[in-house]
Amino acid sequence: MSEGYEFSPNPRDVGFKILSRRTLLASAAGIAGVGLLAACGDDNNASSNTAAPGTAAPAGTAAPAGTSAPAATDAAAATDAAAATGDAVSVGVYEATGKNQEAFVAGLDATGVPYKGNFVDHNSFQDNITAYLQQPDDVFTWFSGYRMRFFADKGLTGDISDVWADLPDFSDSFKAASTGNDGKQYLVPTSYYPWAVHYRKSLFEEKGYTIPTTKDELMTLAQKMKDDGLIPFAYANDGKWPVQGTFDILNLRLNGYQFHVDLLAGKEDWTSDKVKNVFSTWTSLLPFHQENPNGRTWQEAATALENKEAGMFFLGTFVAQNSTDQTYLDDLDFFNYPEFDTAIGATALDAPIDGFMMAASPKNADGAKALLAGIGSAKYIDAYLAVNPASVPANSKADTSTFNKIQTKSAELVGSAKNVSQFLDRDTSPDFVSNVIGDAFANFHADPTQIDSILSDIEAQKSTYLG
Repeated sequence: MSEGYEFSPNPRDVGFKILSRRTLLASAAGIAGVGLLAACGDDNNASSNTAAPGTAAPAGTAAPAGTSAPAATDAAAATDAAAATGDAVSVGVYEATGKNQEAFVAGLDATGVPYKGNFVDHNSFQDNITAYLQQPDDVFTWFSGYRMRFFADKGLTGDISDVWADLPDFSDSFKAASTGNDGKQYLVPTSYYPWAVHYRKSLFEEKGYTIPTTKDELMTLAQKMKDDGLIPFAYANDGKWPVQGTFDILNLRLNGYQFHVDLLAGKEDWTSDKVKNVFSTWTSLLPFHQENPNGRTWQEAATALENKEAGMFFLGTFVAQNSTDQTYLDDLDFFNYPEFDTAIGATALDAPIDGFMMAASPKNADGAKALLAGIGSAKYIDAYLAVNPASVPANSKADTSTFNKIQTKSAELVGSAKNVSQFLDRDTSPDFVSNVIGDAFANFHADPTQIDSILSDIEAQKSTYLG
């Protein structure tokens, strides 16, 4: 791997300079977004390979949901190129139901490029991505970070450097985050989102709780919630991805960013005292979390937060997708995960980048690149946000005038971070996560007394996937 792209980008290099609402709304050029997509494993519980009902319409004509819309002025040339092929661009999207799918459809429609959507539930898409890439759609949703570079290195995704030559509305840092180890671009980013501790303001006011900033304060608050008959932390691990976020934040808080990314890159030992300390700390926190998380979806856990059965929930900001109750959404807020070690602080967090990639050999290469150019325009993300308005876009020209408090606060949180990681299942080999980490973390939650054997097994299998 080249030195420049081995790890997730530091926010100082991703253009995060937003420190207040005033600066946020005054200069969209400073924004490197936070996305709402449940990209680290949003399990919508839909069956895989669910195709969109519509078919692509000719450029410049009205189209039903799930198909192309009239060509946008700034995408006219690209649309003509796509239309010249005579074929709609096939698009694989890892959202199969609800508002997420509707938002993707709206965004894709806004590009004006004829397409046919193949909407698949998120977990199935992630779990079967290697097989999928043997016969992929022309364009498909995916992530920045190790996972993007991994498939680019394997020759399973297409070079879109020529598309990037005409994408003026992304910072150089977003370009870096979309660049493979060979220096070529493989991703058009759409959004960026943080993981944080979510809570209901009214519950905190009612109970007199205060936001914790240290480990001791967090433990005191958790015990007080438990004494009050609440579950301190809603918790889930259906799909074997949600608890990866908890591991990430504990490792970042206890061992720091560099150790964290080095561990995921295979450069540190999973049986080291540092990692064992993460798991022993995790074990001490489990009594404050919902029991038996392995069979619980994040949506079920989010419902416990909404119903005030749980006081907090550490998850991505996509947690807001679980409800349409505006009273609840107005009440929802979040805070940064507290500091555990004064020498390390609380300035690192997970904030993944989502976007679209191209197949290595698309059936409609011209159309695929035209669609990606459209996705890289502000029209795509503005249309997406009009349907699902809880994300902050990566595109610097996107409309920020309607940002809600979660969007604004998300950008401020990521803007104040010193280091940003992409989430465990993006910062290491996807096969390592699928075949080792997911099961190991599930086994830990089934029996936390087996830490030593679980970590020994991870370390023994690491070289198979990370070299």
